[in-house]
Amino acid sequence: MQGKTVVVTGGTSGIGEVTACELARQGARIVLVARDRQRGADTMAKLRAANPSATHAIHYADLSSIAEMKRVANEIAAAESKVDVLVNNAGAVFLSRHESVDGLEMTFATNHMAYFILTNTLLDRLKAAGSARIVSTASGAHSAGKLDFGDLQLKSKYAVTRAYGNSKLCNILFTRELAKRLKGSGVTATCLHPGFVGTRFGQNNAKSGLMKLIAKTAMSFGLKPEEGARTIIWLASSPDVEGQSGGYYVKCRLTKPSDAAQHDGDAKRLWEMSAAIAESA
Repeated sequence: MQGKTVVVTGGTSGIGEVTACELARQGARIVLVARDRQRGADTMAKLRAANPSATHAIHYADLSSIAEMKRVANEIAAAESKVDVLVNNAGAVFLSRHESVDGLEMTFATNHMAYFILTNTLLDRLKAAGSARIVSTASGAHSAGKLDFGDLQLKSKYAVTRAYGNSKLCNILFTRELAKRLKGSGVTATCLHPGFVGTRFGQNNAKSGLMKLIAKTAMSFGLKPEEGARTIIWLASSPDVEGQSGGYYVKCRLTKPSDAAQHDGDAKRLWEMSAAIAESA
């Protein structure tokens, strides 16, 4: 990874931060996309300690807002001549239904549209690297997802498990269609299930003390972030997956996702609908 530029979203805590710091130790220059300025500053200090010879960078944005997604993606594209690896990792879970400033269901906006817009805006920079990788964090929770293209925003029958499962299903379908569109470009796209990781994920959306305690207790049984980040780091850096594209990985092994996640027609339809949403906002 020596001398390579790696863009990481959701890189100021949990598996994203572990990924960023480890790739920095391997010689990469890290470009973070973050929301919280204090956590951003803390992670930047860790990155400088991991690789003091690189000029790491950070950009701040609310990745639930399409305007913010476009702004930060264009800022990175303007600042970087090439991007060797893009790690789409930022994500959220919401116990009740909320809408973004664009009127999108928040889980869909944050977990899927951010991947879609950032990736597409940075494609020219990824292609400029000659041999680049796009790694997207999905989840085994995708198996609980079932897309209703007439109600992608879950205006009826919202449930947290359905919303999160759908967003992770979107991540895999997005990767599947992206890999097809990038064939022959030198850029690969893969996604992964990191495992059930013990992080702060979800706790900030638990409004009651009881729900916060439940979320914190559940996470205490999860994997350490270092274990959860292992497959992301491997997909971003290992020569073992050079040229491999379109796959879904668990514990550094190519794995078949659910039947719904292998549906090429749904992957194409999701792409087209996502493009229309991005263009209209």
